[in-house]
Amino acid sequence: MATIDHIILNVNEIAASVDFYVNVLGFKLEGEDGPFTVIRVSEDFTIQLAPWGTKGNEHLAFALSRPDFDEAFARLKEKRIPYGDSFHSVGNNSGPGNETGARGPAPTLYMNDPNNHLIEIRTYE
Repeated sequence: MATIDHIILNVNEIAASVDFYVNVLGFKLEGEDGPFTVIRVSEDFTIQLAPWGTKGNEHLAFALSRPDFDEAFARLKEKRIPYGDSFHSVGNNSGPGNETGARGPAPTLYMNDPNNHLIEIRTYE
């Protein structure tokens, strides 16, 4: 079976992107590697932020532990980042919703990162 090791995500502003992925979602900043700023999502997966610009519109879904999900949700509300209970309702500030992912239905929240990528967080716990 294969797993995803890393992705390269084009962004417009590295600093705003690092702030979102680290200080909102709770991931870890690993540092720089060539042109990339590396964000550790889990032991086995990283995002390499690339400063090449984007119009957004990518969709990334992250499964978090229940405590990490609750903490990220609290930070979303604290920072007044618009969120929604479904992919088509970002900004209604309701949720969590319940959507199906790789392991079945789970509580979910959707928001946009600073580059207009659609971000989903979910918990299976």
